[in-house]
Amino acid sequence: MWLLLILLSILVPLVAPINVSAHMINQTAANISWIYPLDSNNPDDISLLGGMIKGFYVIVFAPDSIQPPIVHRNYQGTIGTQYWDIVGNLIPGTTYHAQVKAFTKKGDGKPSVAYIFTVPKEDSRNFSPSNLTAYIVNAHTLSVTWDLPSNVNDIDKIYITIIELNQINRTIQMQSFDNTIKKLDIQINDNEPYSIHQNTTVHFSARCLNRNGQNSSTIDYQLYINMLNPSPRNVRVIRINETTIQVFWSSIYYPPVERYIIHYNDKAENKPEPQWSLYSPTNLGVTSAIISGLKPAAMYNVRVSAEFSHTDPLYTSGTTRREGDLSEIHVADIYRRTKYIIQYDNQLSRPYNMTYTDLTSNSVKLLFLFNETNHEPHRQIQKLEVHYEGVQNYIDSLGTARSTSHHNSAGLITLPPTQGKREWLVTGLVPNTHYILNLTGTITTSEQSTFKIYSRPATIRFSTDYDSPTYVDRPEQDRRTVINGNNQQFYLRLHRASTKNGPINRYYIVVHLNDYTTYPSYVPQEGRRECCYTAAVFNESQLPEMFILGDGKQTHDWEPFSGRIYNNSPILNTIKVKLVSWGFNSKKENLTTSSPTIQIHIQTKLVQTSNEETFNKLLWIFGIIFLLFIILIIVILFSLKFNRTKKKSLTPPPECVPFDLTPKVLTMEMQMPILPSTITPASSGEPVEIRRIQPITNYPPIPIEEFAPHLEHLKAVDNYKFSQEYESIDPGEQFSWENSKLECNKTKNRYANVVAYDHSRVILRRIDGIIGSDYINANYLDGYRKPNVYVATQGPLPNTFADFWRMIWETNSTCIVMMTKLEERNRLKCDQYWPSRGTETYGSIQVTLTDFIELASYSIRTFTIAWSGHPEKREVRHCQFTAWPDHGILEHATSFLMFVRRVKTLQLSDTTPIVVHCSAGVGRTGCFIVIDALLERLKYEKTIDIYGHVTLLRAQRNYIVQTEEQYIFIYEAINEAIQSGQTEVAARNLLTHLQRLLQPINDSSLTEMELEFKRLANIKAQPSKFISANNPSNKFKNRLVNILPYENTRVCLSPIRGIDGSDYINASYIDGYRFKNGYIATQGPLNETIDDFWRMIWEHNVTIIVMLTKLKEMGREKCAQYWPIDRSIRYGYFIVDPLGEYHMSQYLLSEFKLTDTRDGQSRTIRHFLYTEWPEQGVPKVGEGFIDFIGQVHKTKEGFGQDGPIVVHCSAGVGRTGVFLTLSIVLERIRYEGVIDVFQTVKLLRTQRPALVQTEDQYQFCYRSALEYLSSFDNLI
Repeated sequence: MWLLLILLSILVPLVAPINVSAHMINQTAANISWIYPLDSNNPDDISLLGGMIKGFYVIVFAPDSIQPPIVHRNYQGTIGTQYWDIVGNLIPGTTYHAQVKAFTKKGDGKPSVAYIFTVPKEDSRNFSPSNLTAYIVNAHTLSVTWDLPSNVNDIDKIYITIIELNQINRTIQMQSFDNTIKKLDIQINDNEPYSIHQNTTVHFSARCLNRNGQNSSTIDYQLYINMLNPSPRNVRVIRINETTIQVFWSSIYYPPVERYIIHYNDKAENKPEPQWSLYSPTNLGVTSAIISGLKPAAMYNVRVSAEFSHTDPLYTSGTTRREGDLSEIHVADIYRRTKYIIQYDNQLSRPYNMTYTDLTSNSVKLLFLFNETNHEPHRQIQKLEVHYEGVQNYIDSLGTARSTSHHNSAGLITLPPTQGKREWLVTGLVPNTHYILNLTGTITTSEQSTFKIYSRPATIRFSTDYDSPTYVDRPEQDRRTVINGNNQQFYLRLHRASTKNGPINRYYIVVHLNDYTTYPSYVPQEGRRECCYTAAVFNESQLPEMFILGDGKQTHDWEPFSGRIYNNSPILNTIKVKLVSWGFNSKKENLTTSSPTIQIHIQTKLVQTSNEETFNKLLWIFGIIFLLFIILIIVILFSLKFNRTKKKSLTPPPECVPFDLTPKVLTMEMQMPILPSTITPASSGEPVEIRRIQPITNYPPIPIEEFAPHLEHLKAVDNYKFSQEYESIDPGEQFSWENSKLECNKTKNRYANVVAYDHSRVILRRIDGIIGSDYINANYLDGYRKPNVYVATQGPLPNTFADFWRMIWETNSTCIVMMTKLEERNRLKCDQYWPSRGTETYGSIQVTLTDFIELASYSIRTFTIAWSGHPEKREVRHCQFTAWPDHGILEHATSFLMFVRRVKTLQLSDTTPIVVHCSAGVGRTGCFIVIDALLERLKYEKTIDIYGHVTLLRAQRNYIVQTEEQYIFIYEAINEAIQSGQTEVAARNLLTHLQRLLQPINDSSLTEMELEFKRLANIKAQPSKFISANNPSNKFKNRLVNILPYENTRVCLSPIRGIDGSDYINASYIDGYRFKNGYIATQGPLNETIDDFWRMIWEHNVTIIVMLTKLKEMGREKCAQYWPIDRSIRYGYFIVDPLGEYHMSQYLLSEFKLTDTRDGQSRTIRHFLYTEWPEQGVPKVGEGFIDFIGQVHKTKEGFGQDGPIVVHCSAGVGRTGVFLTLSIVLERIRYEGVIDVFQTVKLLRTQRPALVQTEDQYQFCYRSALEYLSSFDNLI
C-alpha cells in the first residue's frame, strides 16, 4: 500500500477531464464545470489515472487575442464528483475556449477538449430582482423579501441563496421559486444544521433566470442575527435646511420595541458617545425623526438605537428596559453655504427596479429604469442624483477595532433623466465597505428658487469587494541570535497589517536566498519571482509577535492550499526576509501585499571553513580553465571576422493559439566552465542604408517642410486617412516562428501570439544539455542606415530573468530602455528583474545596483554586471519611462522626446544594441524605436518616412507599433521635434547660445529669442480641456477668464455634499525636475475662494506657499489678503494662527499654524512673500531671485514632508511660470550639465496654459540661468 501511495505521488495524471461546460452567471462571469473520470471497472482504484490529484488548472482564452488567458488553480471537490470554478472579467460579445487539466506534485496532465462559448452581447441584466432585504419576525423566524422586475412575465425562476458566514462558510438554503413569489421564511434554531443560528452574519443573494436561459446579475444583502439587542437597519440621514436633518430607519419587529433613540453630535467636538445629544420620537409607530437647531456649519455623526421591554423572554436581568446596539455611524453634512432647502414629494416620478453589477473594490455599475409619468412640465424630473454613504469596519495594525464612514467621496453624482433602461458607473468607492446608495429624482421650482424637491429614492445596499492591504510592515530583527553549529536562528518581530481593505486569510514568512540556481520544491509555482521559500504560514489570529527563523519546525497550509508543508529551515547564508499577507476577493483572486525585505547577515566565521574547502577543491581547476580561456579568446577573435547570417523560412505561419500558462519555472544550471563570448550582430561592418523591403508608391517619404500640413491632412475626418495608412502596413505574417512554438519555449513567452521571428531573433549561446537554452523572446531591429541597432523584447518573466541578463552580457549591451511600469491598472505588466538594492545573481550573471535617480517622468538606474567567478565588470544603464499613461497614449510628446534624447546621452556605446522592452515588446517599444531612428534621420535627410520604417520593423518583429493610436503618436512626436528644433545646449555653451539668440535675424528687427518664444504659442487647447473651469458654478472663481486649469492636471478638492462645483479651484499640478506633482501653480486667491485655498493647502499636504505679487500693484488688486496678521481667523473648516514673521532682505517669511476644526489636527505652514519683483517688467538681475528659489527649496527639504510647493502670483502663470522654469532648469544643470529653457517652458505649458507669460519673463529665465552659471568658473 505504501509503495502504491509513493508511486502515485510521483506520477502525473494520465487522463484529461471530461464534460467541460460553461454557463454565464452574469454579463461578465461564467461557471466552468467538469468531471474527472474514474476507471469504469474499478472506481476505487485511482492508480490508472496516473497519481493523486492535487487540483486543476482552469484555462479560459479568446483565440487570436493579445490579452493573456485567464488561468485559475482550482482545489475544490473530490475524485468522482463534479468540479466547478467561476471565471470573471469576460468581455461581452467575445468567444472563449475553456480547457481544464489536472495536476499532481509531479506535474500537469492532459488538457481537456476545449469547450467553446460566447459571452452574449445582449444586455440581460435588466430583469434582476431588487430591494432584497431580511428581518427577524419573531424568536423563531426570519423573513427574506424581494421585489420582482417589471417584466415579470419574462422570468422563469428566481434563485435565492443563503449562506452563513464564518470560518467555514455554510450554505443554509439554495432554492428556486416561481415568478410570483416575493417572500421566504426561514427558521432560527441553533440546534438545526440547516437553520439560521444566532449571533452569526448571514449573506443573502438573489438572481433571476429568464425564459431564454439567461441569468440576471446577482444582488446581495447581509444581516447580523442579533436576537437580544438588535440595532435599527437601513439608517439614512438627509438634510432639510441649514439647521435641520431628518433621520430614517427600518422597523425592528422582534424583540418588541418600546421606543427608538437618535444619538447625534457635532463631529468637530469629538465627544465620547455617552455625551452625545439624544432625541426620541413620541410616536412609537414612526420610523423617522426630524432634528432641528443644529449648527449651520458643522458635520454631525448620527446613530440610532432601540429600547426594548423587559418582558422579552430572552432577557432575565430584572431591569425594566434595556437599550439595544447602536447602528453604524452616518454623517450629516450641514454646511453654511447650503444653496437649497430640501422638500420631498411622493408624487414625483422616481427610478425603480434598481440593482447593480460589476461590483469591484472601488466601483459599482447601477442598473435601473426611469420613466417620466407627470405630464405637467414643472413637475417633471430635471436630473437624477446619486447619494451614498458607507461604513468600513476593520481592525487596524495595532489590533484596535475601528469604524470609518464614507459618503459621496467622489462628489455629488448627477445624471440626465433619460427615460428607459439606464446604467451608470459609480467610482471612488472604498474597499471592504457596506454602502447604502439612493438614486432620486429632483426638480427646482425656478432658477432662482432656494427649494429643491426630491422624489422617493430607489435604494440598494451592497458591500464593495476586498482589496490588498495598502502596506505591511517589514519584520524587525531582534538582537537575540541562537547559534547551533553552522546554523543560526534569528528572532523576528512581526506586525499585523490593517484589515481596512478586507480580511487577511493568512500570513507567509518568505525567505529570499542571495545565491541560487534552482527553486525549492515547496515554493508555490505561481509565487516564484526570485529564489525564495516559505518558512511558515499563520492565520490572522495566530500570527506571533515574535517568530524564530530557522528553528526547523514545520507549519501546514490549509484550503485552498491543503497539503502544503513549509519548513522553517536552518539559516546557512545571508538572506532577506519579508512578511506576505494573503487574502481572496469575491472572484477568488489572490490579494497579496508584501512587506519590504529585511536583510539578515550570517556570521562570517560560520561559513569560513566551507569557503576554504570550496577554494581548495576548485584550485586545481583554475589551470585548466585558464588554458580553455586562452583557446576561447582565439576562437572568438577568429569568429568576429564573420557576420552572423539570418535565416529566412518560407513556411506559412500556423494559427496563433494561446500557449499553456501553467507556471513551469525552468531550473537551468547556469554555471558554465568558461566565460562566453559576446554575440556579434549581423552585418557589423560599416553602416549601410536600410532600404524599404519593397517599393511603396502610395505612401512615399514626406519632405520636412510638408510634414505639418500632411499631418493635418491625415487627421481630417476623424483620422480617416490615418486609419487607411495604418491598416495598409504589411503585418509581416509570412515569416516563421518555429522556435517560439517549441514546447520547451512556450513558457518563456509572456503572450501567446507575440513571438520572435526565426530570421531576426536574438540567439543566445547554447547551454549543454538544456534544450531551448538559446531562445529568448527578442528580435534585432534596424535603425537609421544601420542594422541591429536595437533589441526589442518582452518584459522578462521570472523564468527568463537569467536568460535576459545573459542576453545583455552576450550582446554587450550597455543600455536598457523600459517603457512600462511593473503594474498598470492592477495588472502585472513586467516582473522586477533587477535588484532593489545591493547585488542579486540571475543564473550566472551578478547584477549590482550602484546608482538610482527617480525623476518626474523617468528613472535611471546604473548596474554593474559580471559573469560569476570572473573579474570583468561592465556598466549598464537602465532607463525606465514612467509617464506613459496606463491606458492609451501620451497627450503631449514633449516629455517623451526629452527622455529619448536623454537615453542617447546615457548610452555608453553606440556600437552595441539598445535593449528596449515594454510588456509585450511591440507597442510602446515600437514607438520608442521608430521615434529614435527617425530623430537620427532628421540629422541627415530632409524627408521623414514613418510608414516605411514601421513596415521595415514589422518584418523583423510582429505587431511592432501595436495600435493606430501609437502610430498617430509617432507622427505627432516627429512633428513636435521638427517644429521645436534642437534647443538643448551644454551649460558651458550657454553664453554663446544666448548671444546668438539676441542677434537680429538677417538685419531684421526680430531676434532668434523672439521667434523661439513665438513658437511656444503653437500649443493650442480645445474648450473640452477646461470642462470644470467653464462650469457656470465655477466661473466666478476664476480671476481671469482666459487663464484656466486643464481638466487633466487641475487640483481637485474634496467635494462638499449639495454644493455643485465644490471640488474646483483654479490651480494646476506641475511636475518638478525630480518629483511628479512637485508644485501647485495657482492664481492669487479671490475673496470668494479663500476658504477653498486653505482647503487645498490642508487636503494636499502643503507646507510651503510662495507668493510672487503684492496685494495691490499699480492701483489694482492682484490678490486678496488670505492670511491673518495678528490674530487667528477661521476659514471654513480651518483656523489659521499667525506664529511669527521674519523680514529678510528680499522676502518676508511668515509662519502659520493651520488647524482642522473637525478633528483638531494641526500643521505648520511657511509663507514666502517675494518683495523685490517690480510692478512692471522683470528684475534687472536674477541673482536675488535665484537665492530666493534656493531658500524655498532648502526649507522644503528641511521640513521633510512630501507635499507640493504652492506657487502663485496674480493669475498664476507669469511670475509663477518663471519660478517653476528656473527651479527645473537650475536643478537640471546640477544633475545633467545641460540647459533647455524652451522645452522646459513648453512642457510646463502642457500642464497649465500660458506659464511664462511674456517674452521679457522668458528672456529673464535665460539671463538668470547664465548668472547662476557665472558662479561656476569651469562652466562658462
